[in-house]
Order: sequence, then C-alpha cells, then structure tokens
Amino acid sequence: MDARLTELIEDVDALIKELEKAADAQSAAISRVAETHRHGARNLVHYLELRRHDIRRIQGGLAAIGATRLTTTEPSVLPRLQAARNVLSAYAGEDLKFAGSEVSDAFAQADDILEDHADILFGQSSEETHSRIMVTLPTEAGDDLDLVRGFVEAGMELARINCAHDGPEVWTRMIDHVHTAAAEAGREVKVAMDLAGPKVRTGAIAPGPEVGRARVTRLETGHVLTPATLWLTPVGAEVPPIPELPGRPTLPLQVDPAWLSRLEVDSTINLHDNRDAKRQFTVTRVIPGPDGSDVSDGSGVPAAVLAEGQRNAYISNSPRLEHDWEKTRVSGVPATEQKLRMHVGDHLILTDDQTPAEPAPGWTPTISCTLTEAVAAIEVGQRVLFDDGSIAARALDKQVDADGHTRITLEVTYASGNGTNLAAYKGINLPETDLPLPSLTDEDIEALRFVAAHAEIANVSFIRNAEDVAFLLDTLEQIATESEDPERVRNLGLVLKIETIPAYENLAQVLLEGMRHANLGIMIARGDLAVELGFERMAEVPRLIAQMAEAAHVPTITATQVLENLAKSGLPSRAEITDAGYALRSEAVMLNKGPHITDAIRILETLSKKLGRSQRKNRQLLRRIGSWVPQEAVSE
Repeated sequence: MDARLTELIEDVDALIKELEKAADAQSAAISRVAETHRHGARNLVHYLELRRHDIRRIQGGLAAIGATRLTTTEPSVLPRLQAARNVLSAYAGEDLKFAGSEVSDAFAQADDILEDHADILFGQSSEETHSRIMVTLPTEAGDDLDLVRGFVEAGMELARINCAHDGPEVWTRMIDHVHTAAAEAGREVKVAMDLAGPKVRTGAIAPGPEVGRARVTRLETGHVLTPATLWLTPVGAEVPPIPELPGRPTLPLQVDPAWLSRLEVDSTINLHDNRDAKRQFTVTRVIPGPDGSDVSDGSGVPAAVLAEGQRNAYISNSPRLEHDWEKTRVSGVPATEQKLRMHVGDHLILTDDQTPAEPAPGWTPTISCTLTEAVAAIEVGQRVLFDDGSIAARALDKQVDADGHTRITLEVTYASGNGTNLAAYKGINLPETDLPLPSLTDEDIEALRFVAAHAEIANVSFIRNAEDVAFLLDTLEQIATESEDPERVRNLGLVLKIETIPAYENLAQVLLEGMRHANLGIMIARGDLAVELGFERMAEVPRLIAQMAEAAHVPTITATQVLENLAKSGLPSRAEITDAGYALRSEAVMLNKGPHITDAIRILETLSKKLGRSQRKNRQLLRRIGSWVPQEAVSE
C-alpha cells in the first residue's frame, strides 16, 4: 500500500477516536440537554474536538484522491469522517469500515433536525426560501395598523420589539397589530422581544448655556439654500409638533400670547441676537389655536407661528423680539447639550461618582459610569470603549478617592483625526473586564414575564457564559411555576444573543447549557461583536459562530446593519447586497428600523427566494442556471 495512503488512514482513524473520546468525556453534559437536542449536542462536541486540531494536511490528502475536503462537516461531523475513511478503504482495497447507512443518511437527517428546530422557533418559512425575515417594529407600529400590514405584505415573517423602548401598553398594541395583519394575510408571524440586559453607559454632563441656534444652509457660492426657521408658541401652552422642513433644525421659542396673536403671514420680526447682531425674520405660516378659531383678525391666539430668516441667529432666553414697535421676551430655550471632545493621547477619568461632568478647558475631564460595579471591575491595562467604539481608551491608573469613589484614569488610544465628541449616556464596552453582574436585571425579569405571557420568543442580551444561561433558564422556570399557563412559559422560544467576547469564547458551553431548553436559537449580534472584537475580525467570527450553531443543529439569526443604507436612505450599496446574501444563510435575518424599511423587506425577500434555490447554509446547490443555457435550447 502507498505510504501516503497508509499515513492518511492512520490520521483519519486517530481523529475519529479523538472525537469519540471527546463525546464520552462530555456524556454528562450531553445527557442533560433536551431530548430533541441529543443528536445536536453530540455532534457539537465532535465539531468542537475537530476544530481543536489542525487538519489541513489531512484535508489536502483527502482532496488529492477526490474525497471530501471536510470543509462542510458541520451538520454531521463523525459520519463525514467515516465516509472519508470508507473512501480510503476503497483505495486500499479493504472492506468498508463503516456501514453505508451510518454515513449516507447522516447529512439529510441533520438538515431535517435543524429545519424542524427552526420551524418550531421561528415558524415555517416559504417553500422557496431558507431564511425568515425579522423586522424591528418602530414605536409607531403601536398606533398604525396599516404600517404593520405593509410589513407583513412585503414579507415580514417575524416581528421584533425592543424592550429597551416604550412599555407594556405600547408593546401590547404592537402585538395585537401583528396578529391582526398576520391573520389577514393568512399566515403566522411570531413576535420576538429583546431583553436589554444591564447597560453600561456614560453618566450625566452638566448642561451648557441656554442658547439656541437658527441656522441657514448655503450653496458653495454663499447663496442661501434653506432659511433659518423659528417656531413661536404661546408661553405655557403645549407646543405642537414642529413640521419637517428641509435644512437645519427649527428653533422653538415661547413668547407672550397677546404679542403672538398680532402676527400674520408676512409680518416682520426683528431682534438682536446673543452676538448683538441684528436679525430679521418673516412670518410664513400661522397655525390656528386648538379651538380652530380664526386668527387672521388678531382675535385668537395661534397655536404656533413659523418664521424664516436669511441669516444665522444665536438666541438665548434674554433677547426680545420686536414687531410693529411692540416687544416680547423670549423663553423656553433649552440648555445646550455639552460634550467632551477627546483626541488620541488625551486623558479621561471614569468614576462611579454620579456628579455630572463639568467640561472645562485645560482640565482632565471626569465622567461617571451609570453602572458603578463596572468601574470597580476595571483593571489597569484593560480596554474601555465608548459610543460603539468611536472612542477607545486604555486604563492607566486606578485609585479610590477620600470619598470612597473609584477613579480610573484612561488614555485615549483611538478617536477621529480632529477629535471625537463623547456625550452623556453613551454606551461603554469593557471587552477585557469580568463584570460581576447577572445577565438579567430586575427590569429584564419583569419584561420576561410579559414576553412569556404575550410573545413567542425572548431575545436575551448580555450572555457571557454557561452560568448566565443557567440563570436565564432558572428564572424562566420560576416564572412558569407562578404562571396560569406554565407550559406556554416553558415552551417560550429563547434566542441567546452572542454579542460579547466571553460569549464567543465560551460558545460551546453556552450552547450546551442552552440546549437544556428545547426551543432554542442564537443571534449573531454583529454590531456589538465588532466593537468588542475589532472590525478586522468580523470577516471570520460570524462565520465561525454560525458553523458551531449548525453543528449543534441550533437555528441562528444574523443581525445588525443588514440593508441598513437601503432602510435609511432608500438606496442600497453594492456591498450590503452581498452582505445580505451571506446573512441569508442563517435561519432568520434581522432588519432594523428606517423610513424605507418596507422596501428593504421586499428586496430581502426577493434575494431570499433567489438564494433559497442556490445555497443551503455554507453549501452551494448547483441548480440550473437559465442564463447560461444556449439560446436554441431555450427556444426548444
């Protein structure tokens, strides 16, 4: 026998034995999973063991004789190796070592298991597609049934509600609208609700001076393109919504009602702004009062007056507005929002003292963290990321001051060339810090009670390890024992969001623990992962997560920025169409909010139908390509 073939047989036999030993070592963990996950749990252990070896030499040897390259082993790892071993036996002139039934049906069986799990968790997909479309509902979905109808008609198959926004009353209306629209369309649309998890954010920054800006926009030639605008309303009255206008934001001001009642279209308003610059505005619109009374004769007080000017104006609560020699004092100008401007090399102090930050030139800025436990957990040398990674820093020093407050001195290591603003209540990521926090806050547990009673799926944030998953399952069981419908609670779909470095590094253990729950999935939260891991790793990590989930026969959702340009601007980029094609390898794809979200749903459904006939997970399906058929064959 050829020495290379003998060596290859020995290598494959040794690898098969290692996989079997690994499964035996993990037999206790495998035995704890739900019955429907037993096959997946054993295959997950096999896959984890396979990926602990460098098998590139084996792959090359198998490919050289026309056998599998082991690049799509995820659905059924051991049978794929056994099939490779049978090929080697045939080359060696030996009897096949493994019975054909052990290997020939393994992939189909694994695909069926994963498809069943996806159908139970997400609902059945169209016969033409593999993936389902999950759409994030905006707040307006609680009041606008037609909006939800449009989503369903466009192709929404799962509705997502973010529990970080709104509340139970709005959530209930959203869910009712989803069920109504789904019933009208004659199909099921399940509701998934996101639990926010503990949020680590920057604290308050002291407000700045009470100065507002009414600004024009100009062409490069200096000509005014859109005017500066004022929205004048009576003091003490409810401010009606400011109309959407092109150009810079409209500045709202409150004035004396009697003075306001004397204004009409084309009235001229004069003022000296904070820079003592003389400015003039002209009334272009008068909004009648809430009683609908006629204000054209000055007998009623308008709800609002819109005025336009051709110059920028900086207005505080002290200047007076003048019309026909009568003046009124301005009020209602809110304090400006202050931000900390950070540059590479700057120092910043992060503290658990909740005193608002006071920006001051020449001083090292100090800002609080809303989660005090997080500050105490940071160690010198660890990274601290702000506002989705737009500012990165590293801890230089850790001190406790005389008042017992922890102070972390940070050095900024990343910011834009001209500096980056850091505002209040922006997210903080601590990718290297072990946070001593439960994965569910008290607010999350209350939200989980609502989800278990009204929705079909809970998307759970801040999963880091198997202990977090165990806490989630224990909490769900406690809710079930207190519920009037415990089986509904126990059958709730759970989607574990993989969004942190620990969750990625502990993924196998997270999955094994989660598979104790029969109705399980994971979400690949690419946005948070990109912040923590760095963008350079995002070409690899989502794929690795999806492969391990496939090995476990656990369905996945790909999330974050899918068709985001299209949803926000109405025009997709070429790159995001390619990205959407990759995302559709998952059992579900999540779209976020945007004014053009309905168009994004339609395009994603079209892509899903096309790709559903051409790929299954990472495997290409060689369907007939009509475009390449000779024209004479087509005519026949």
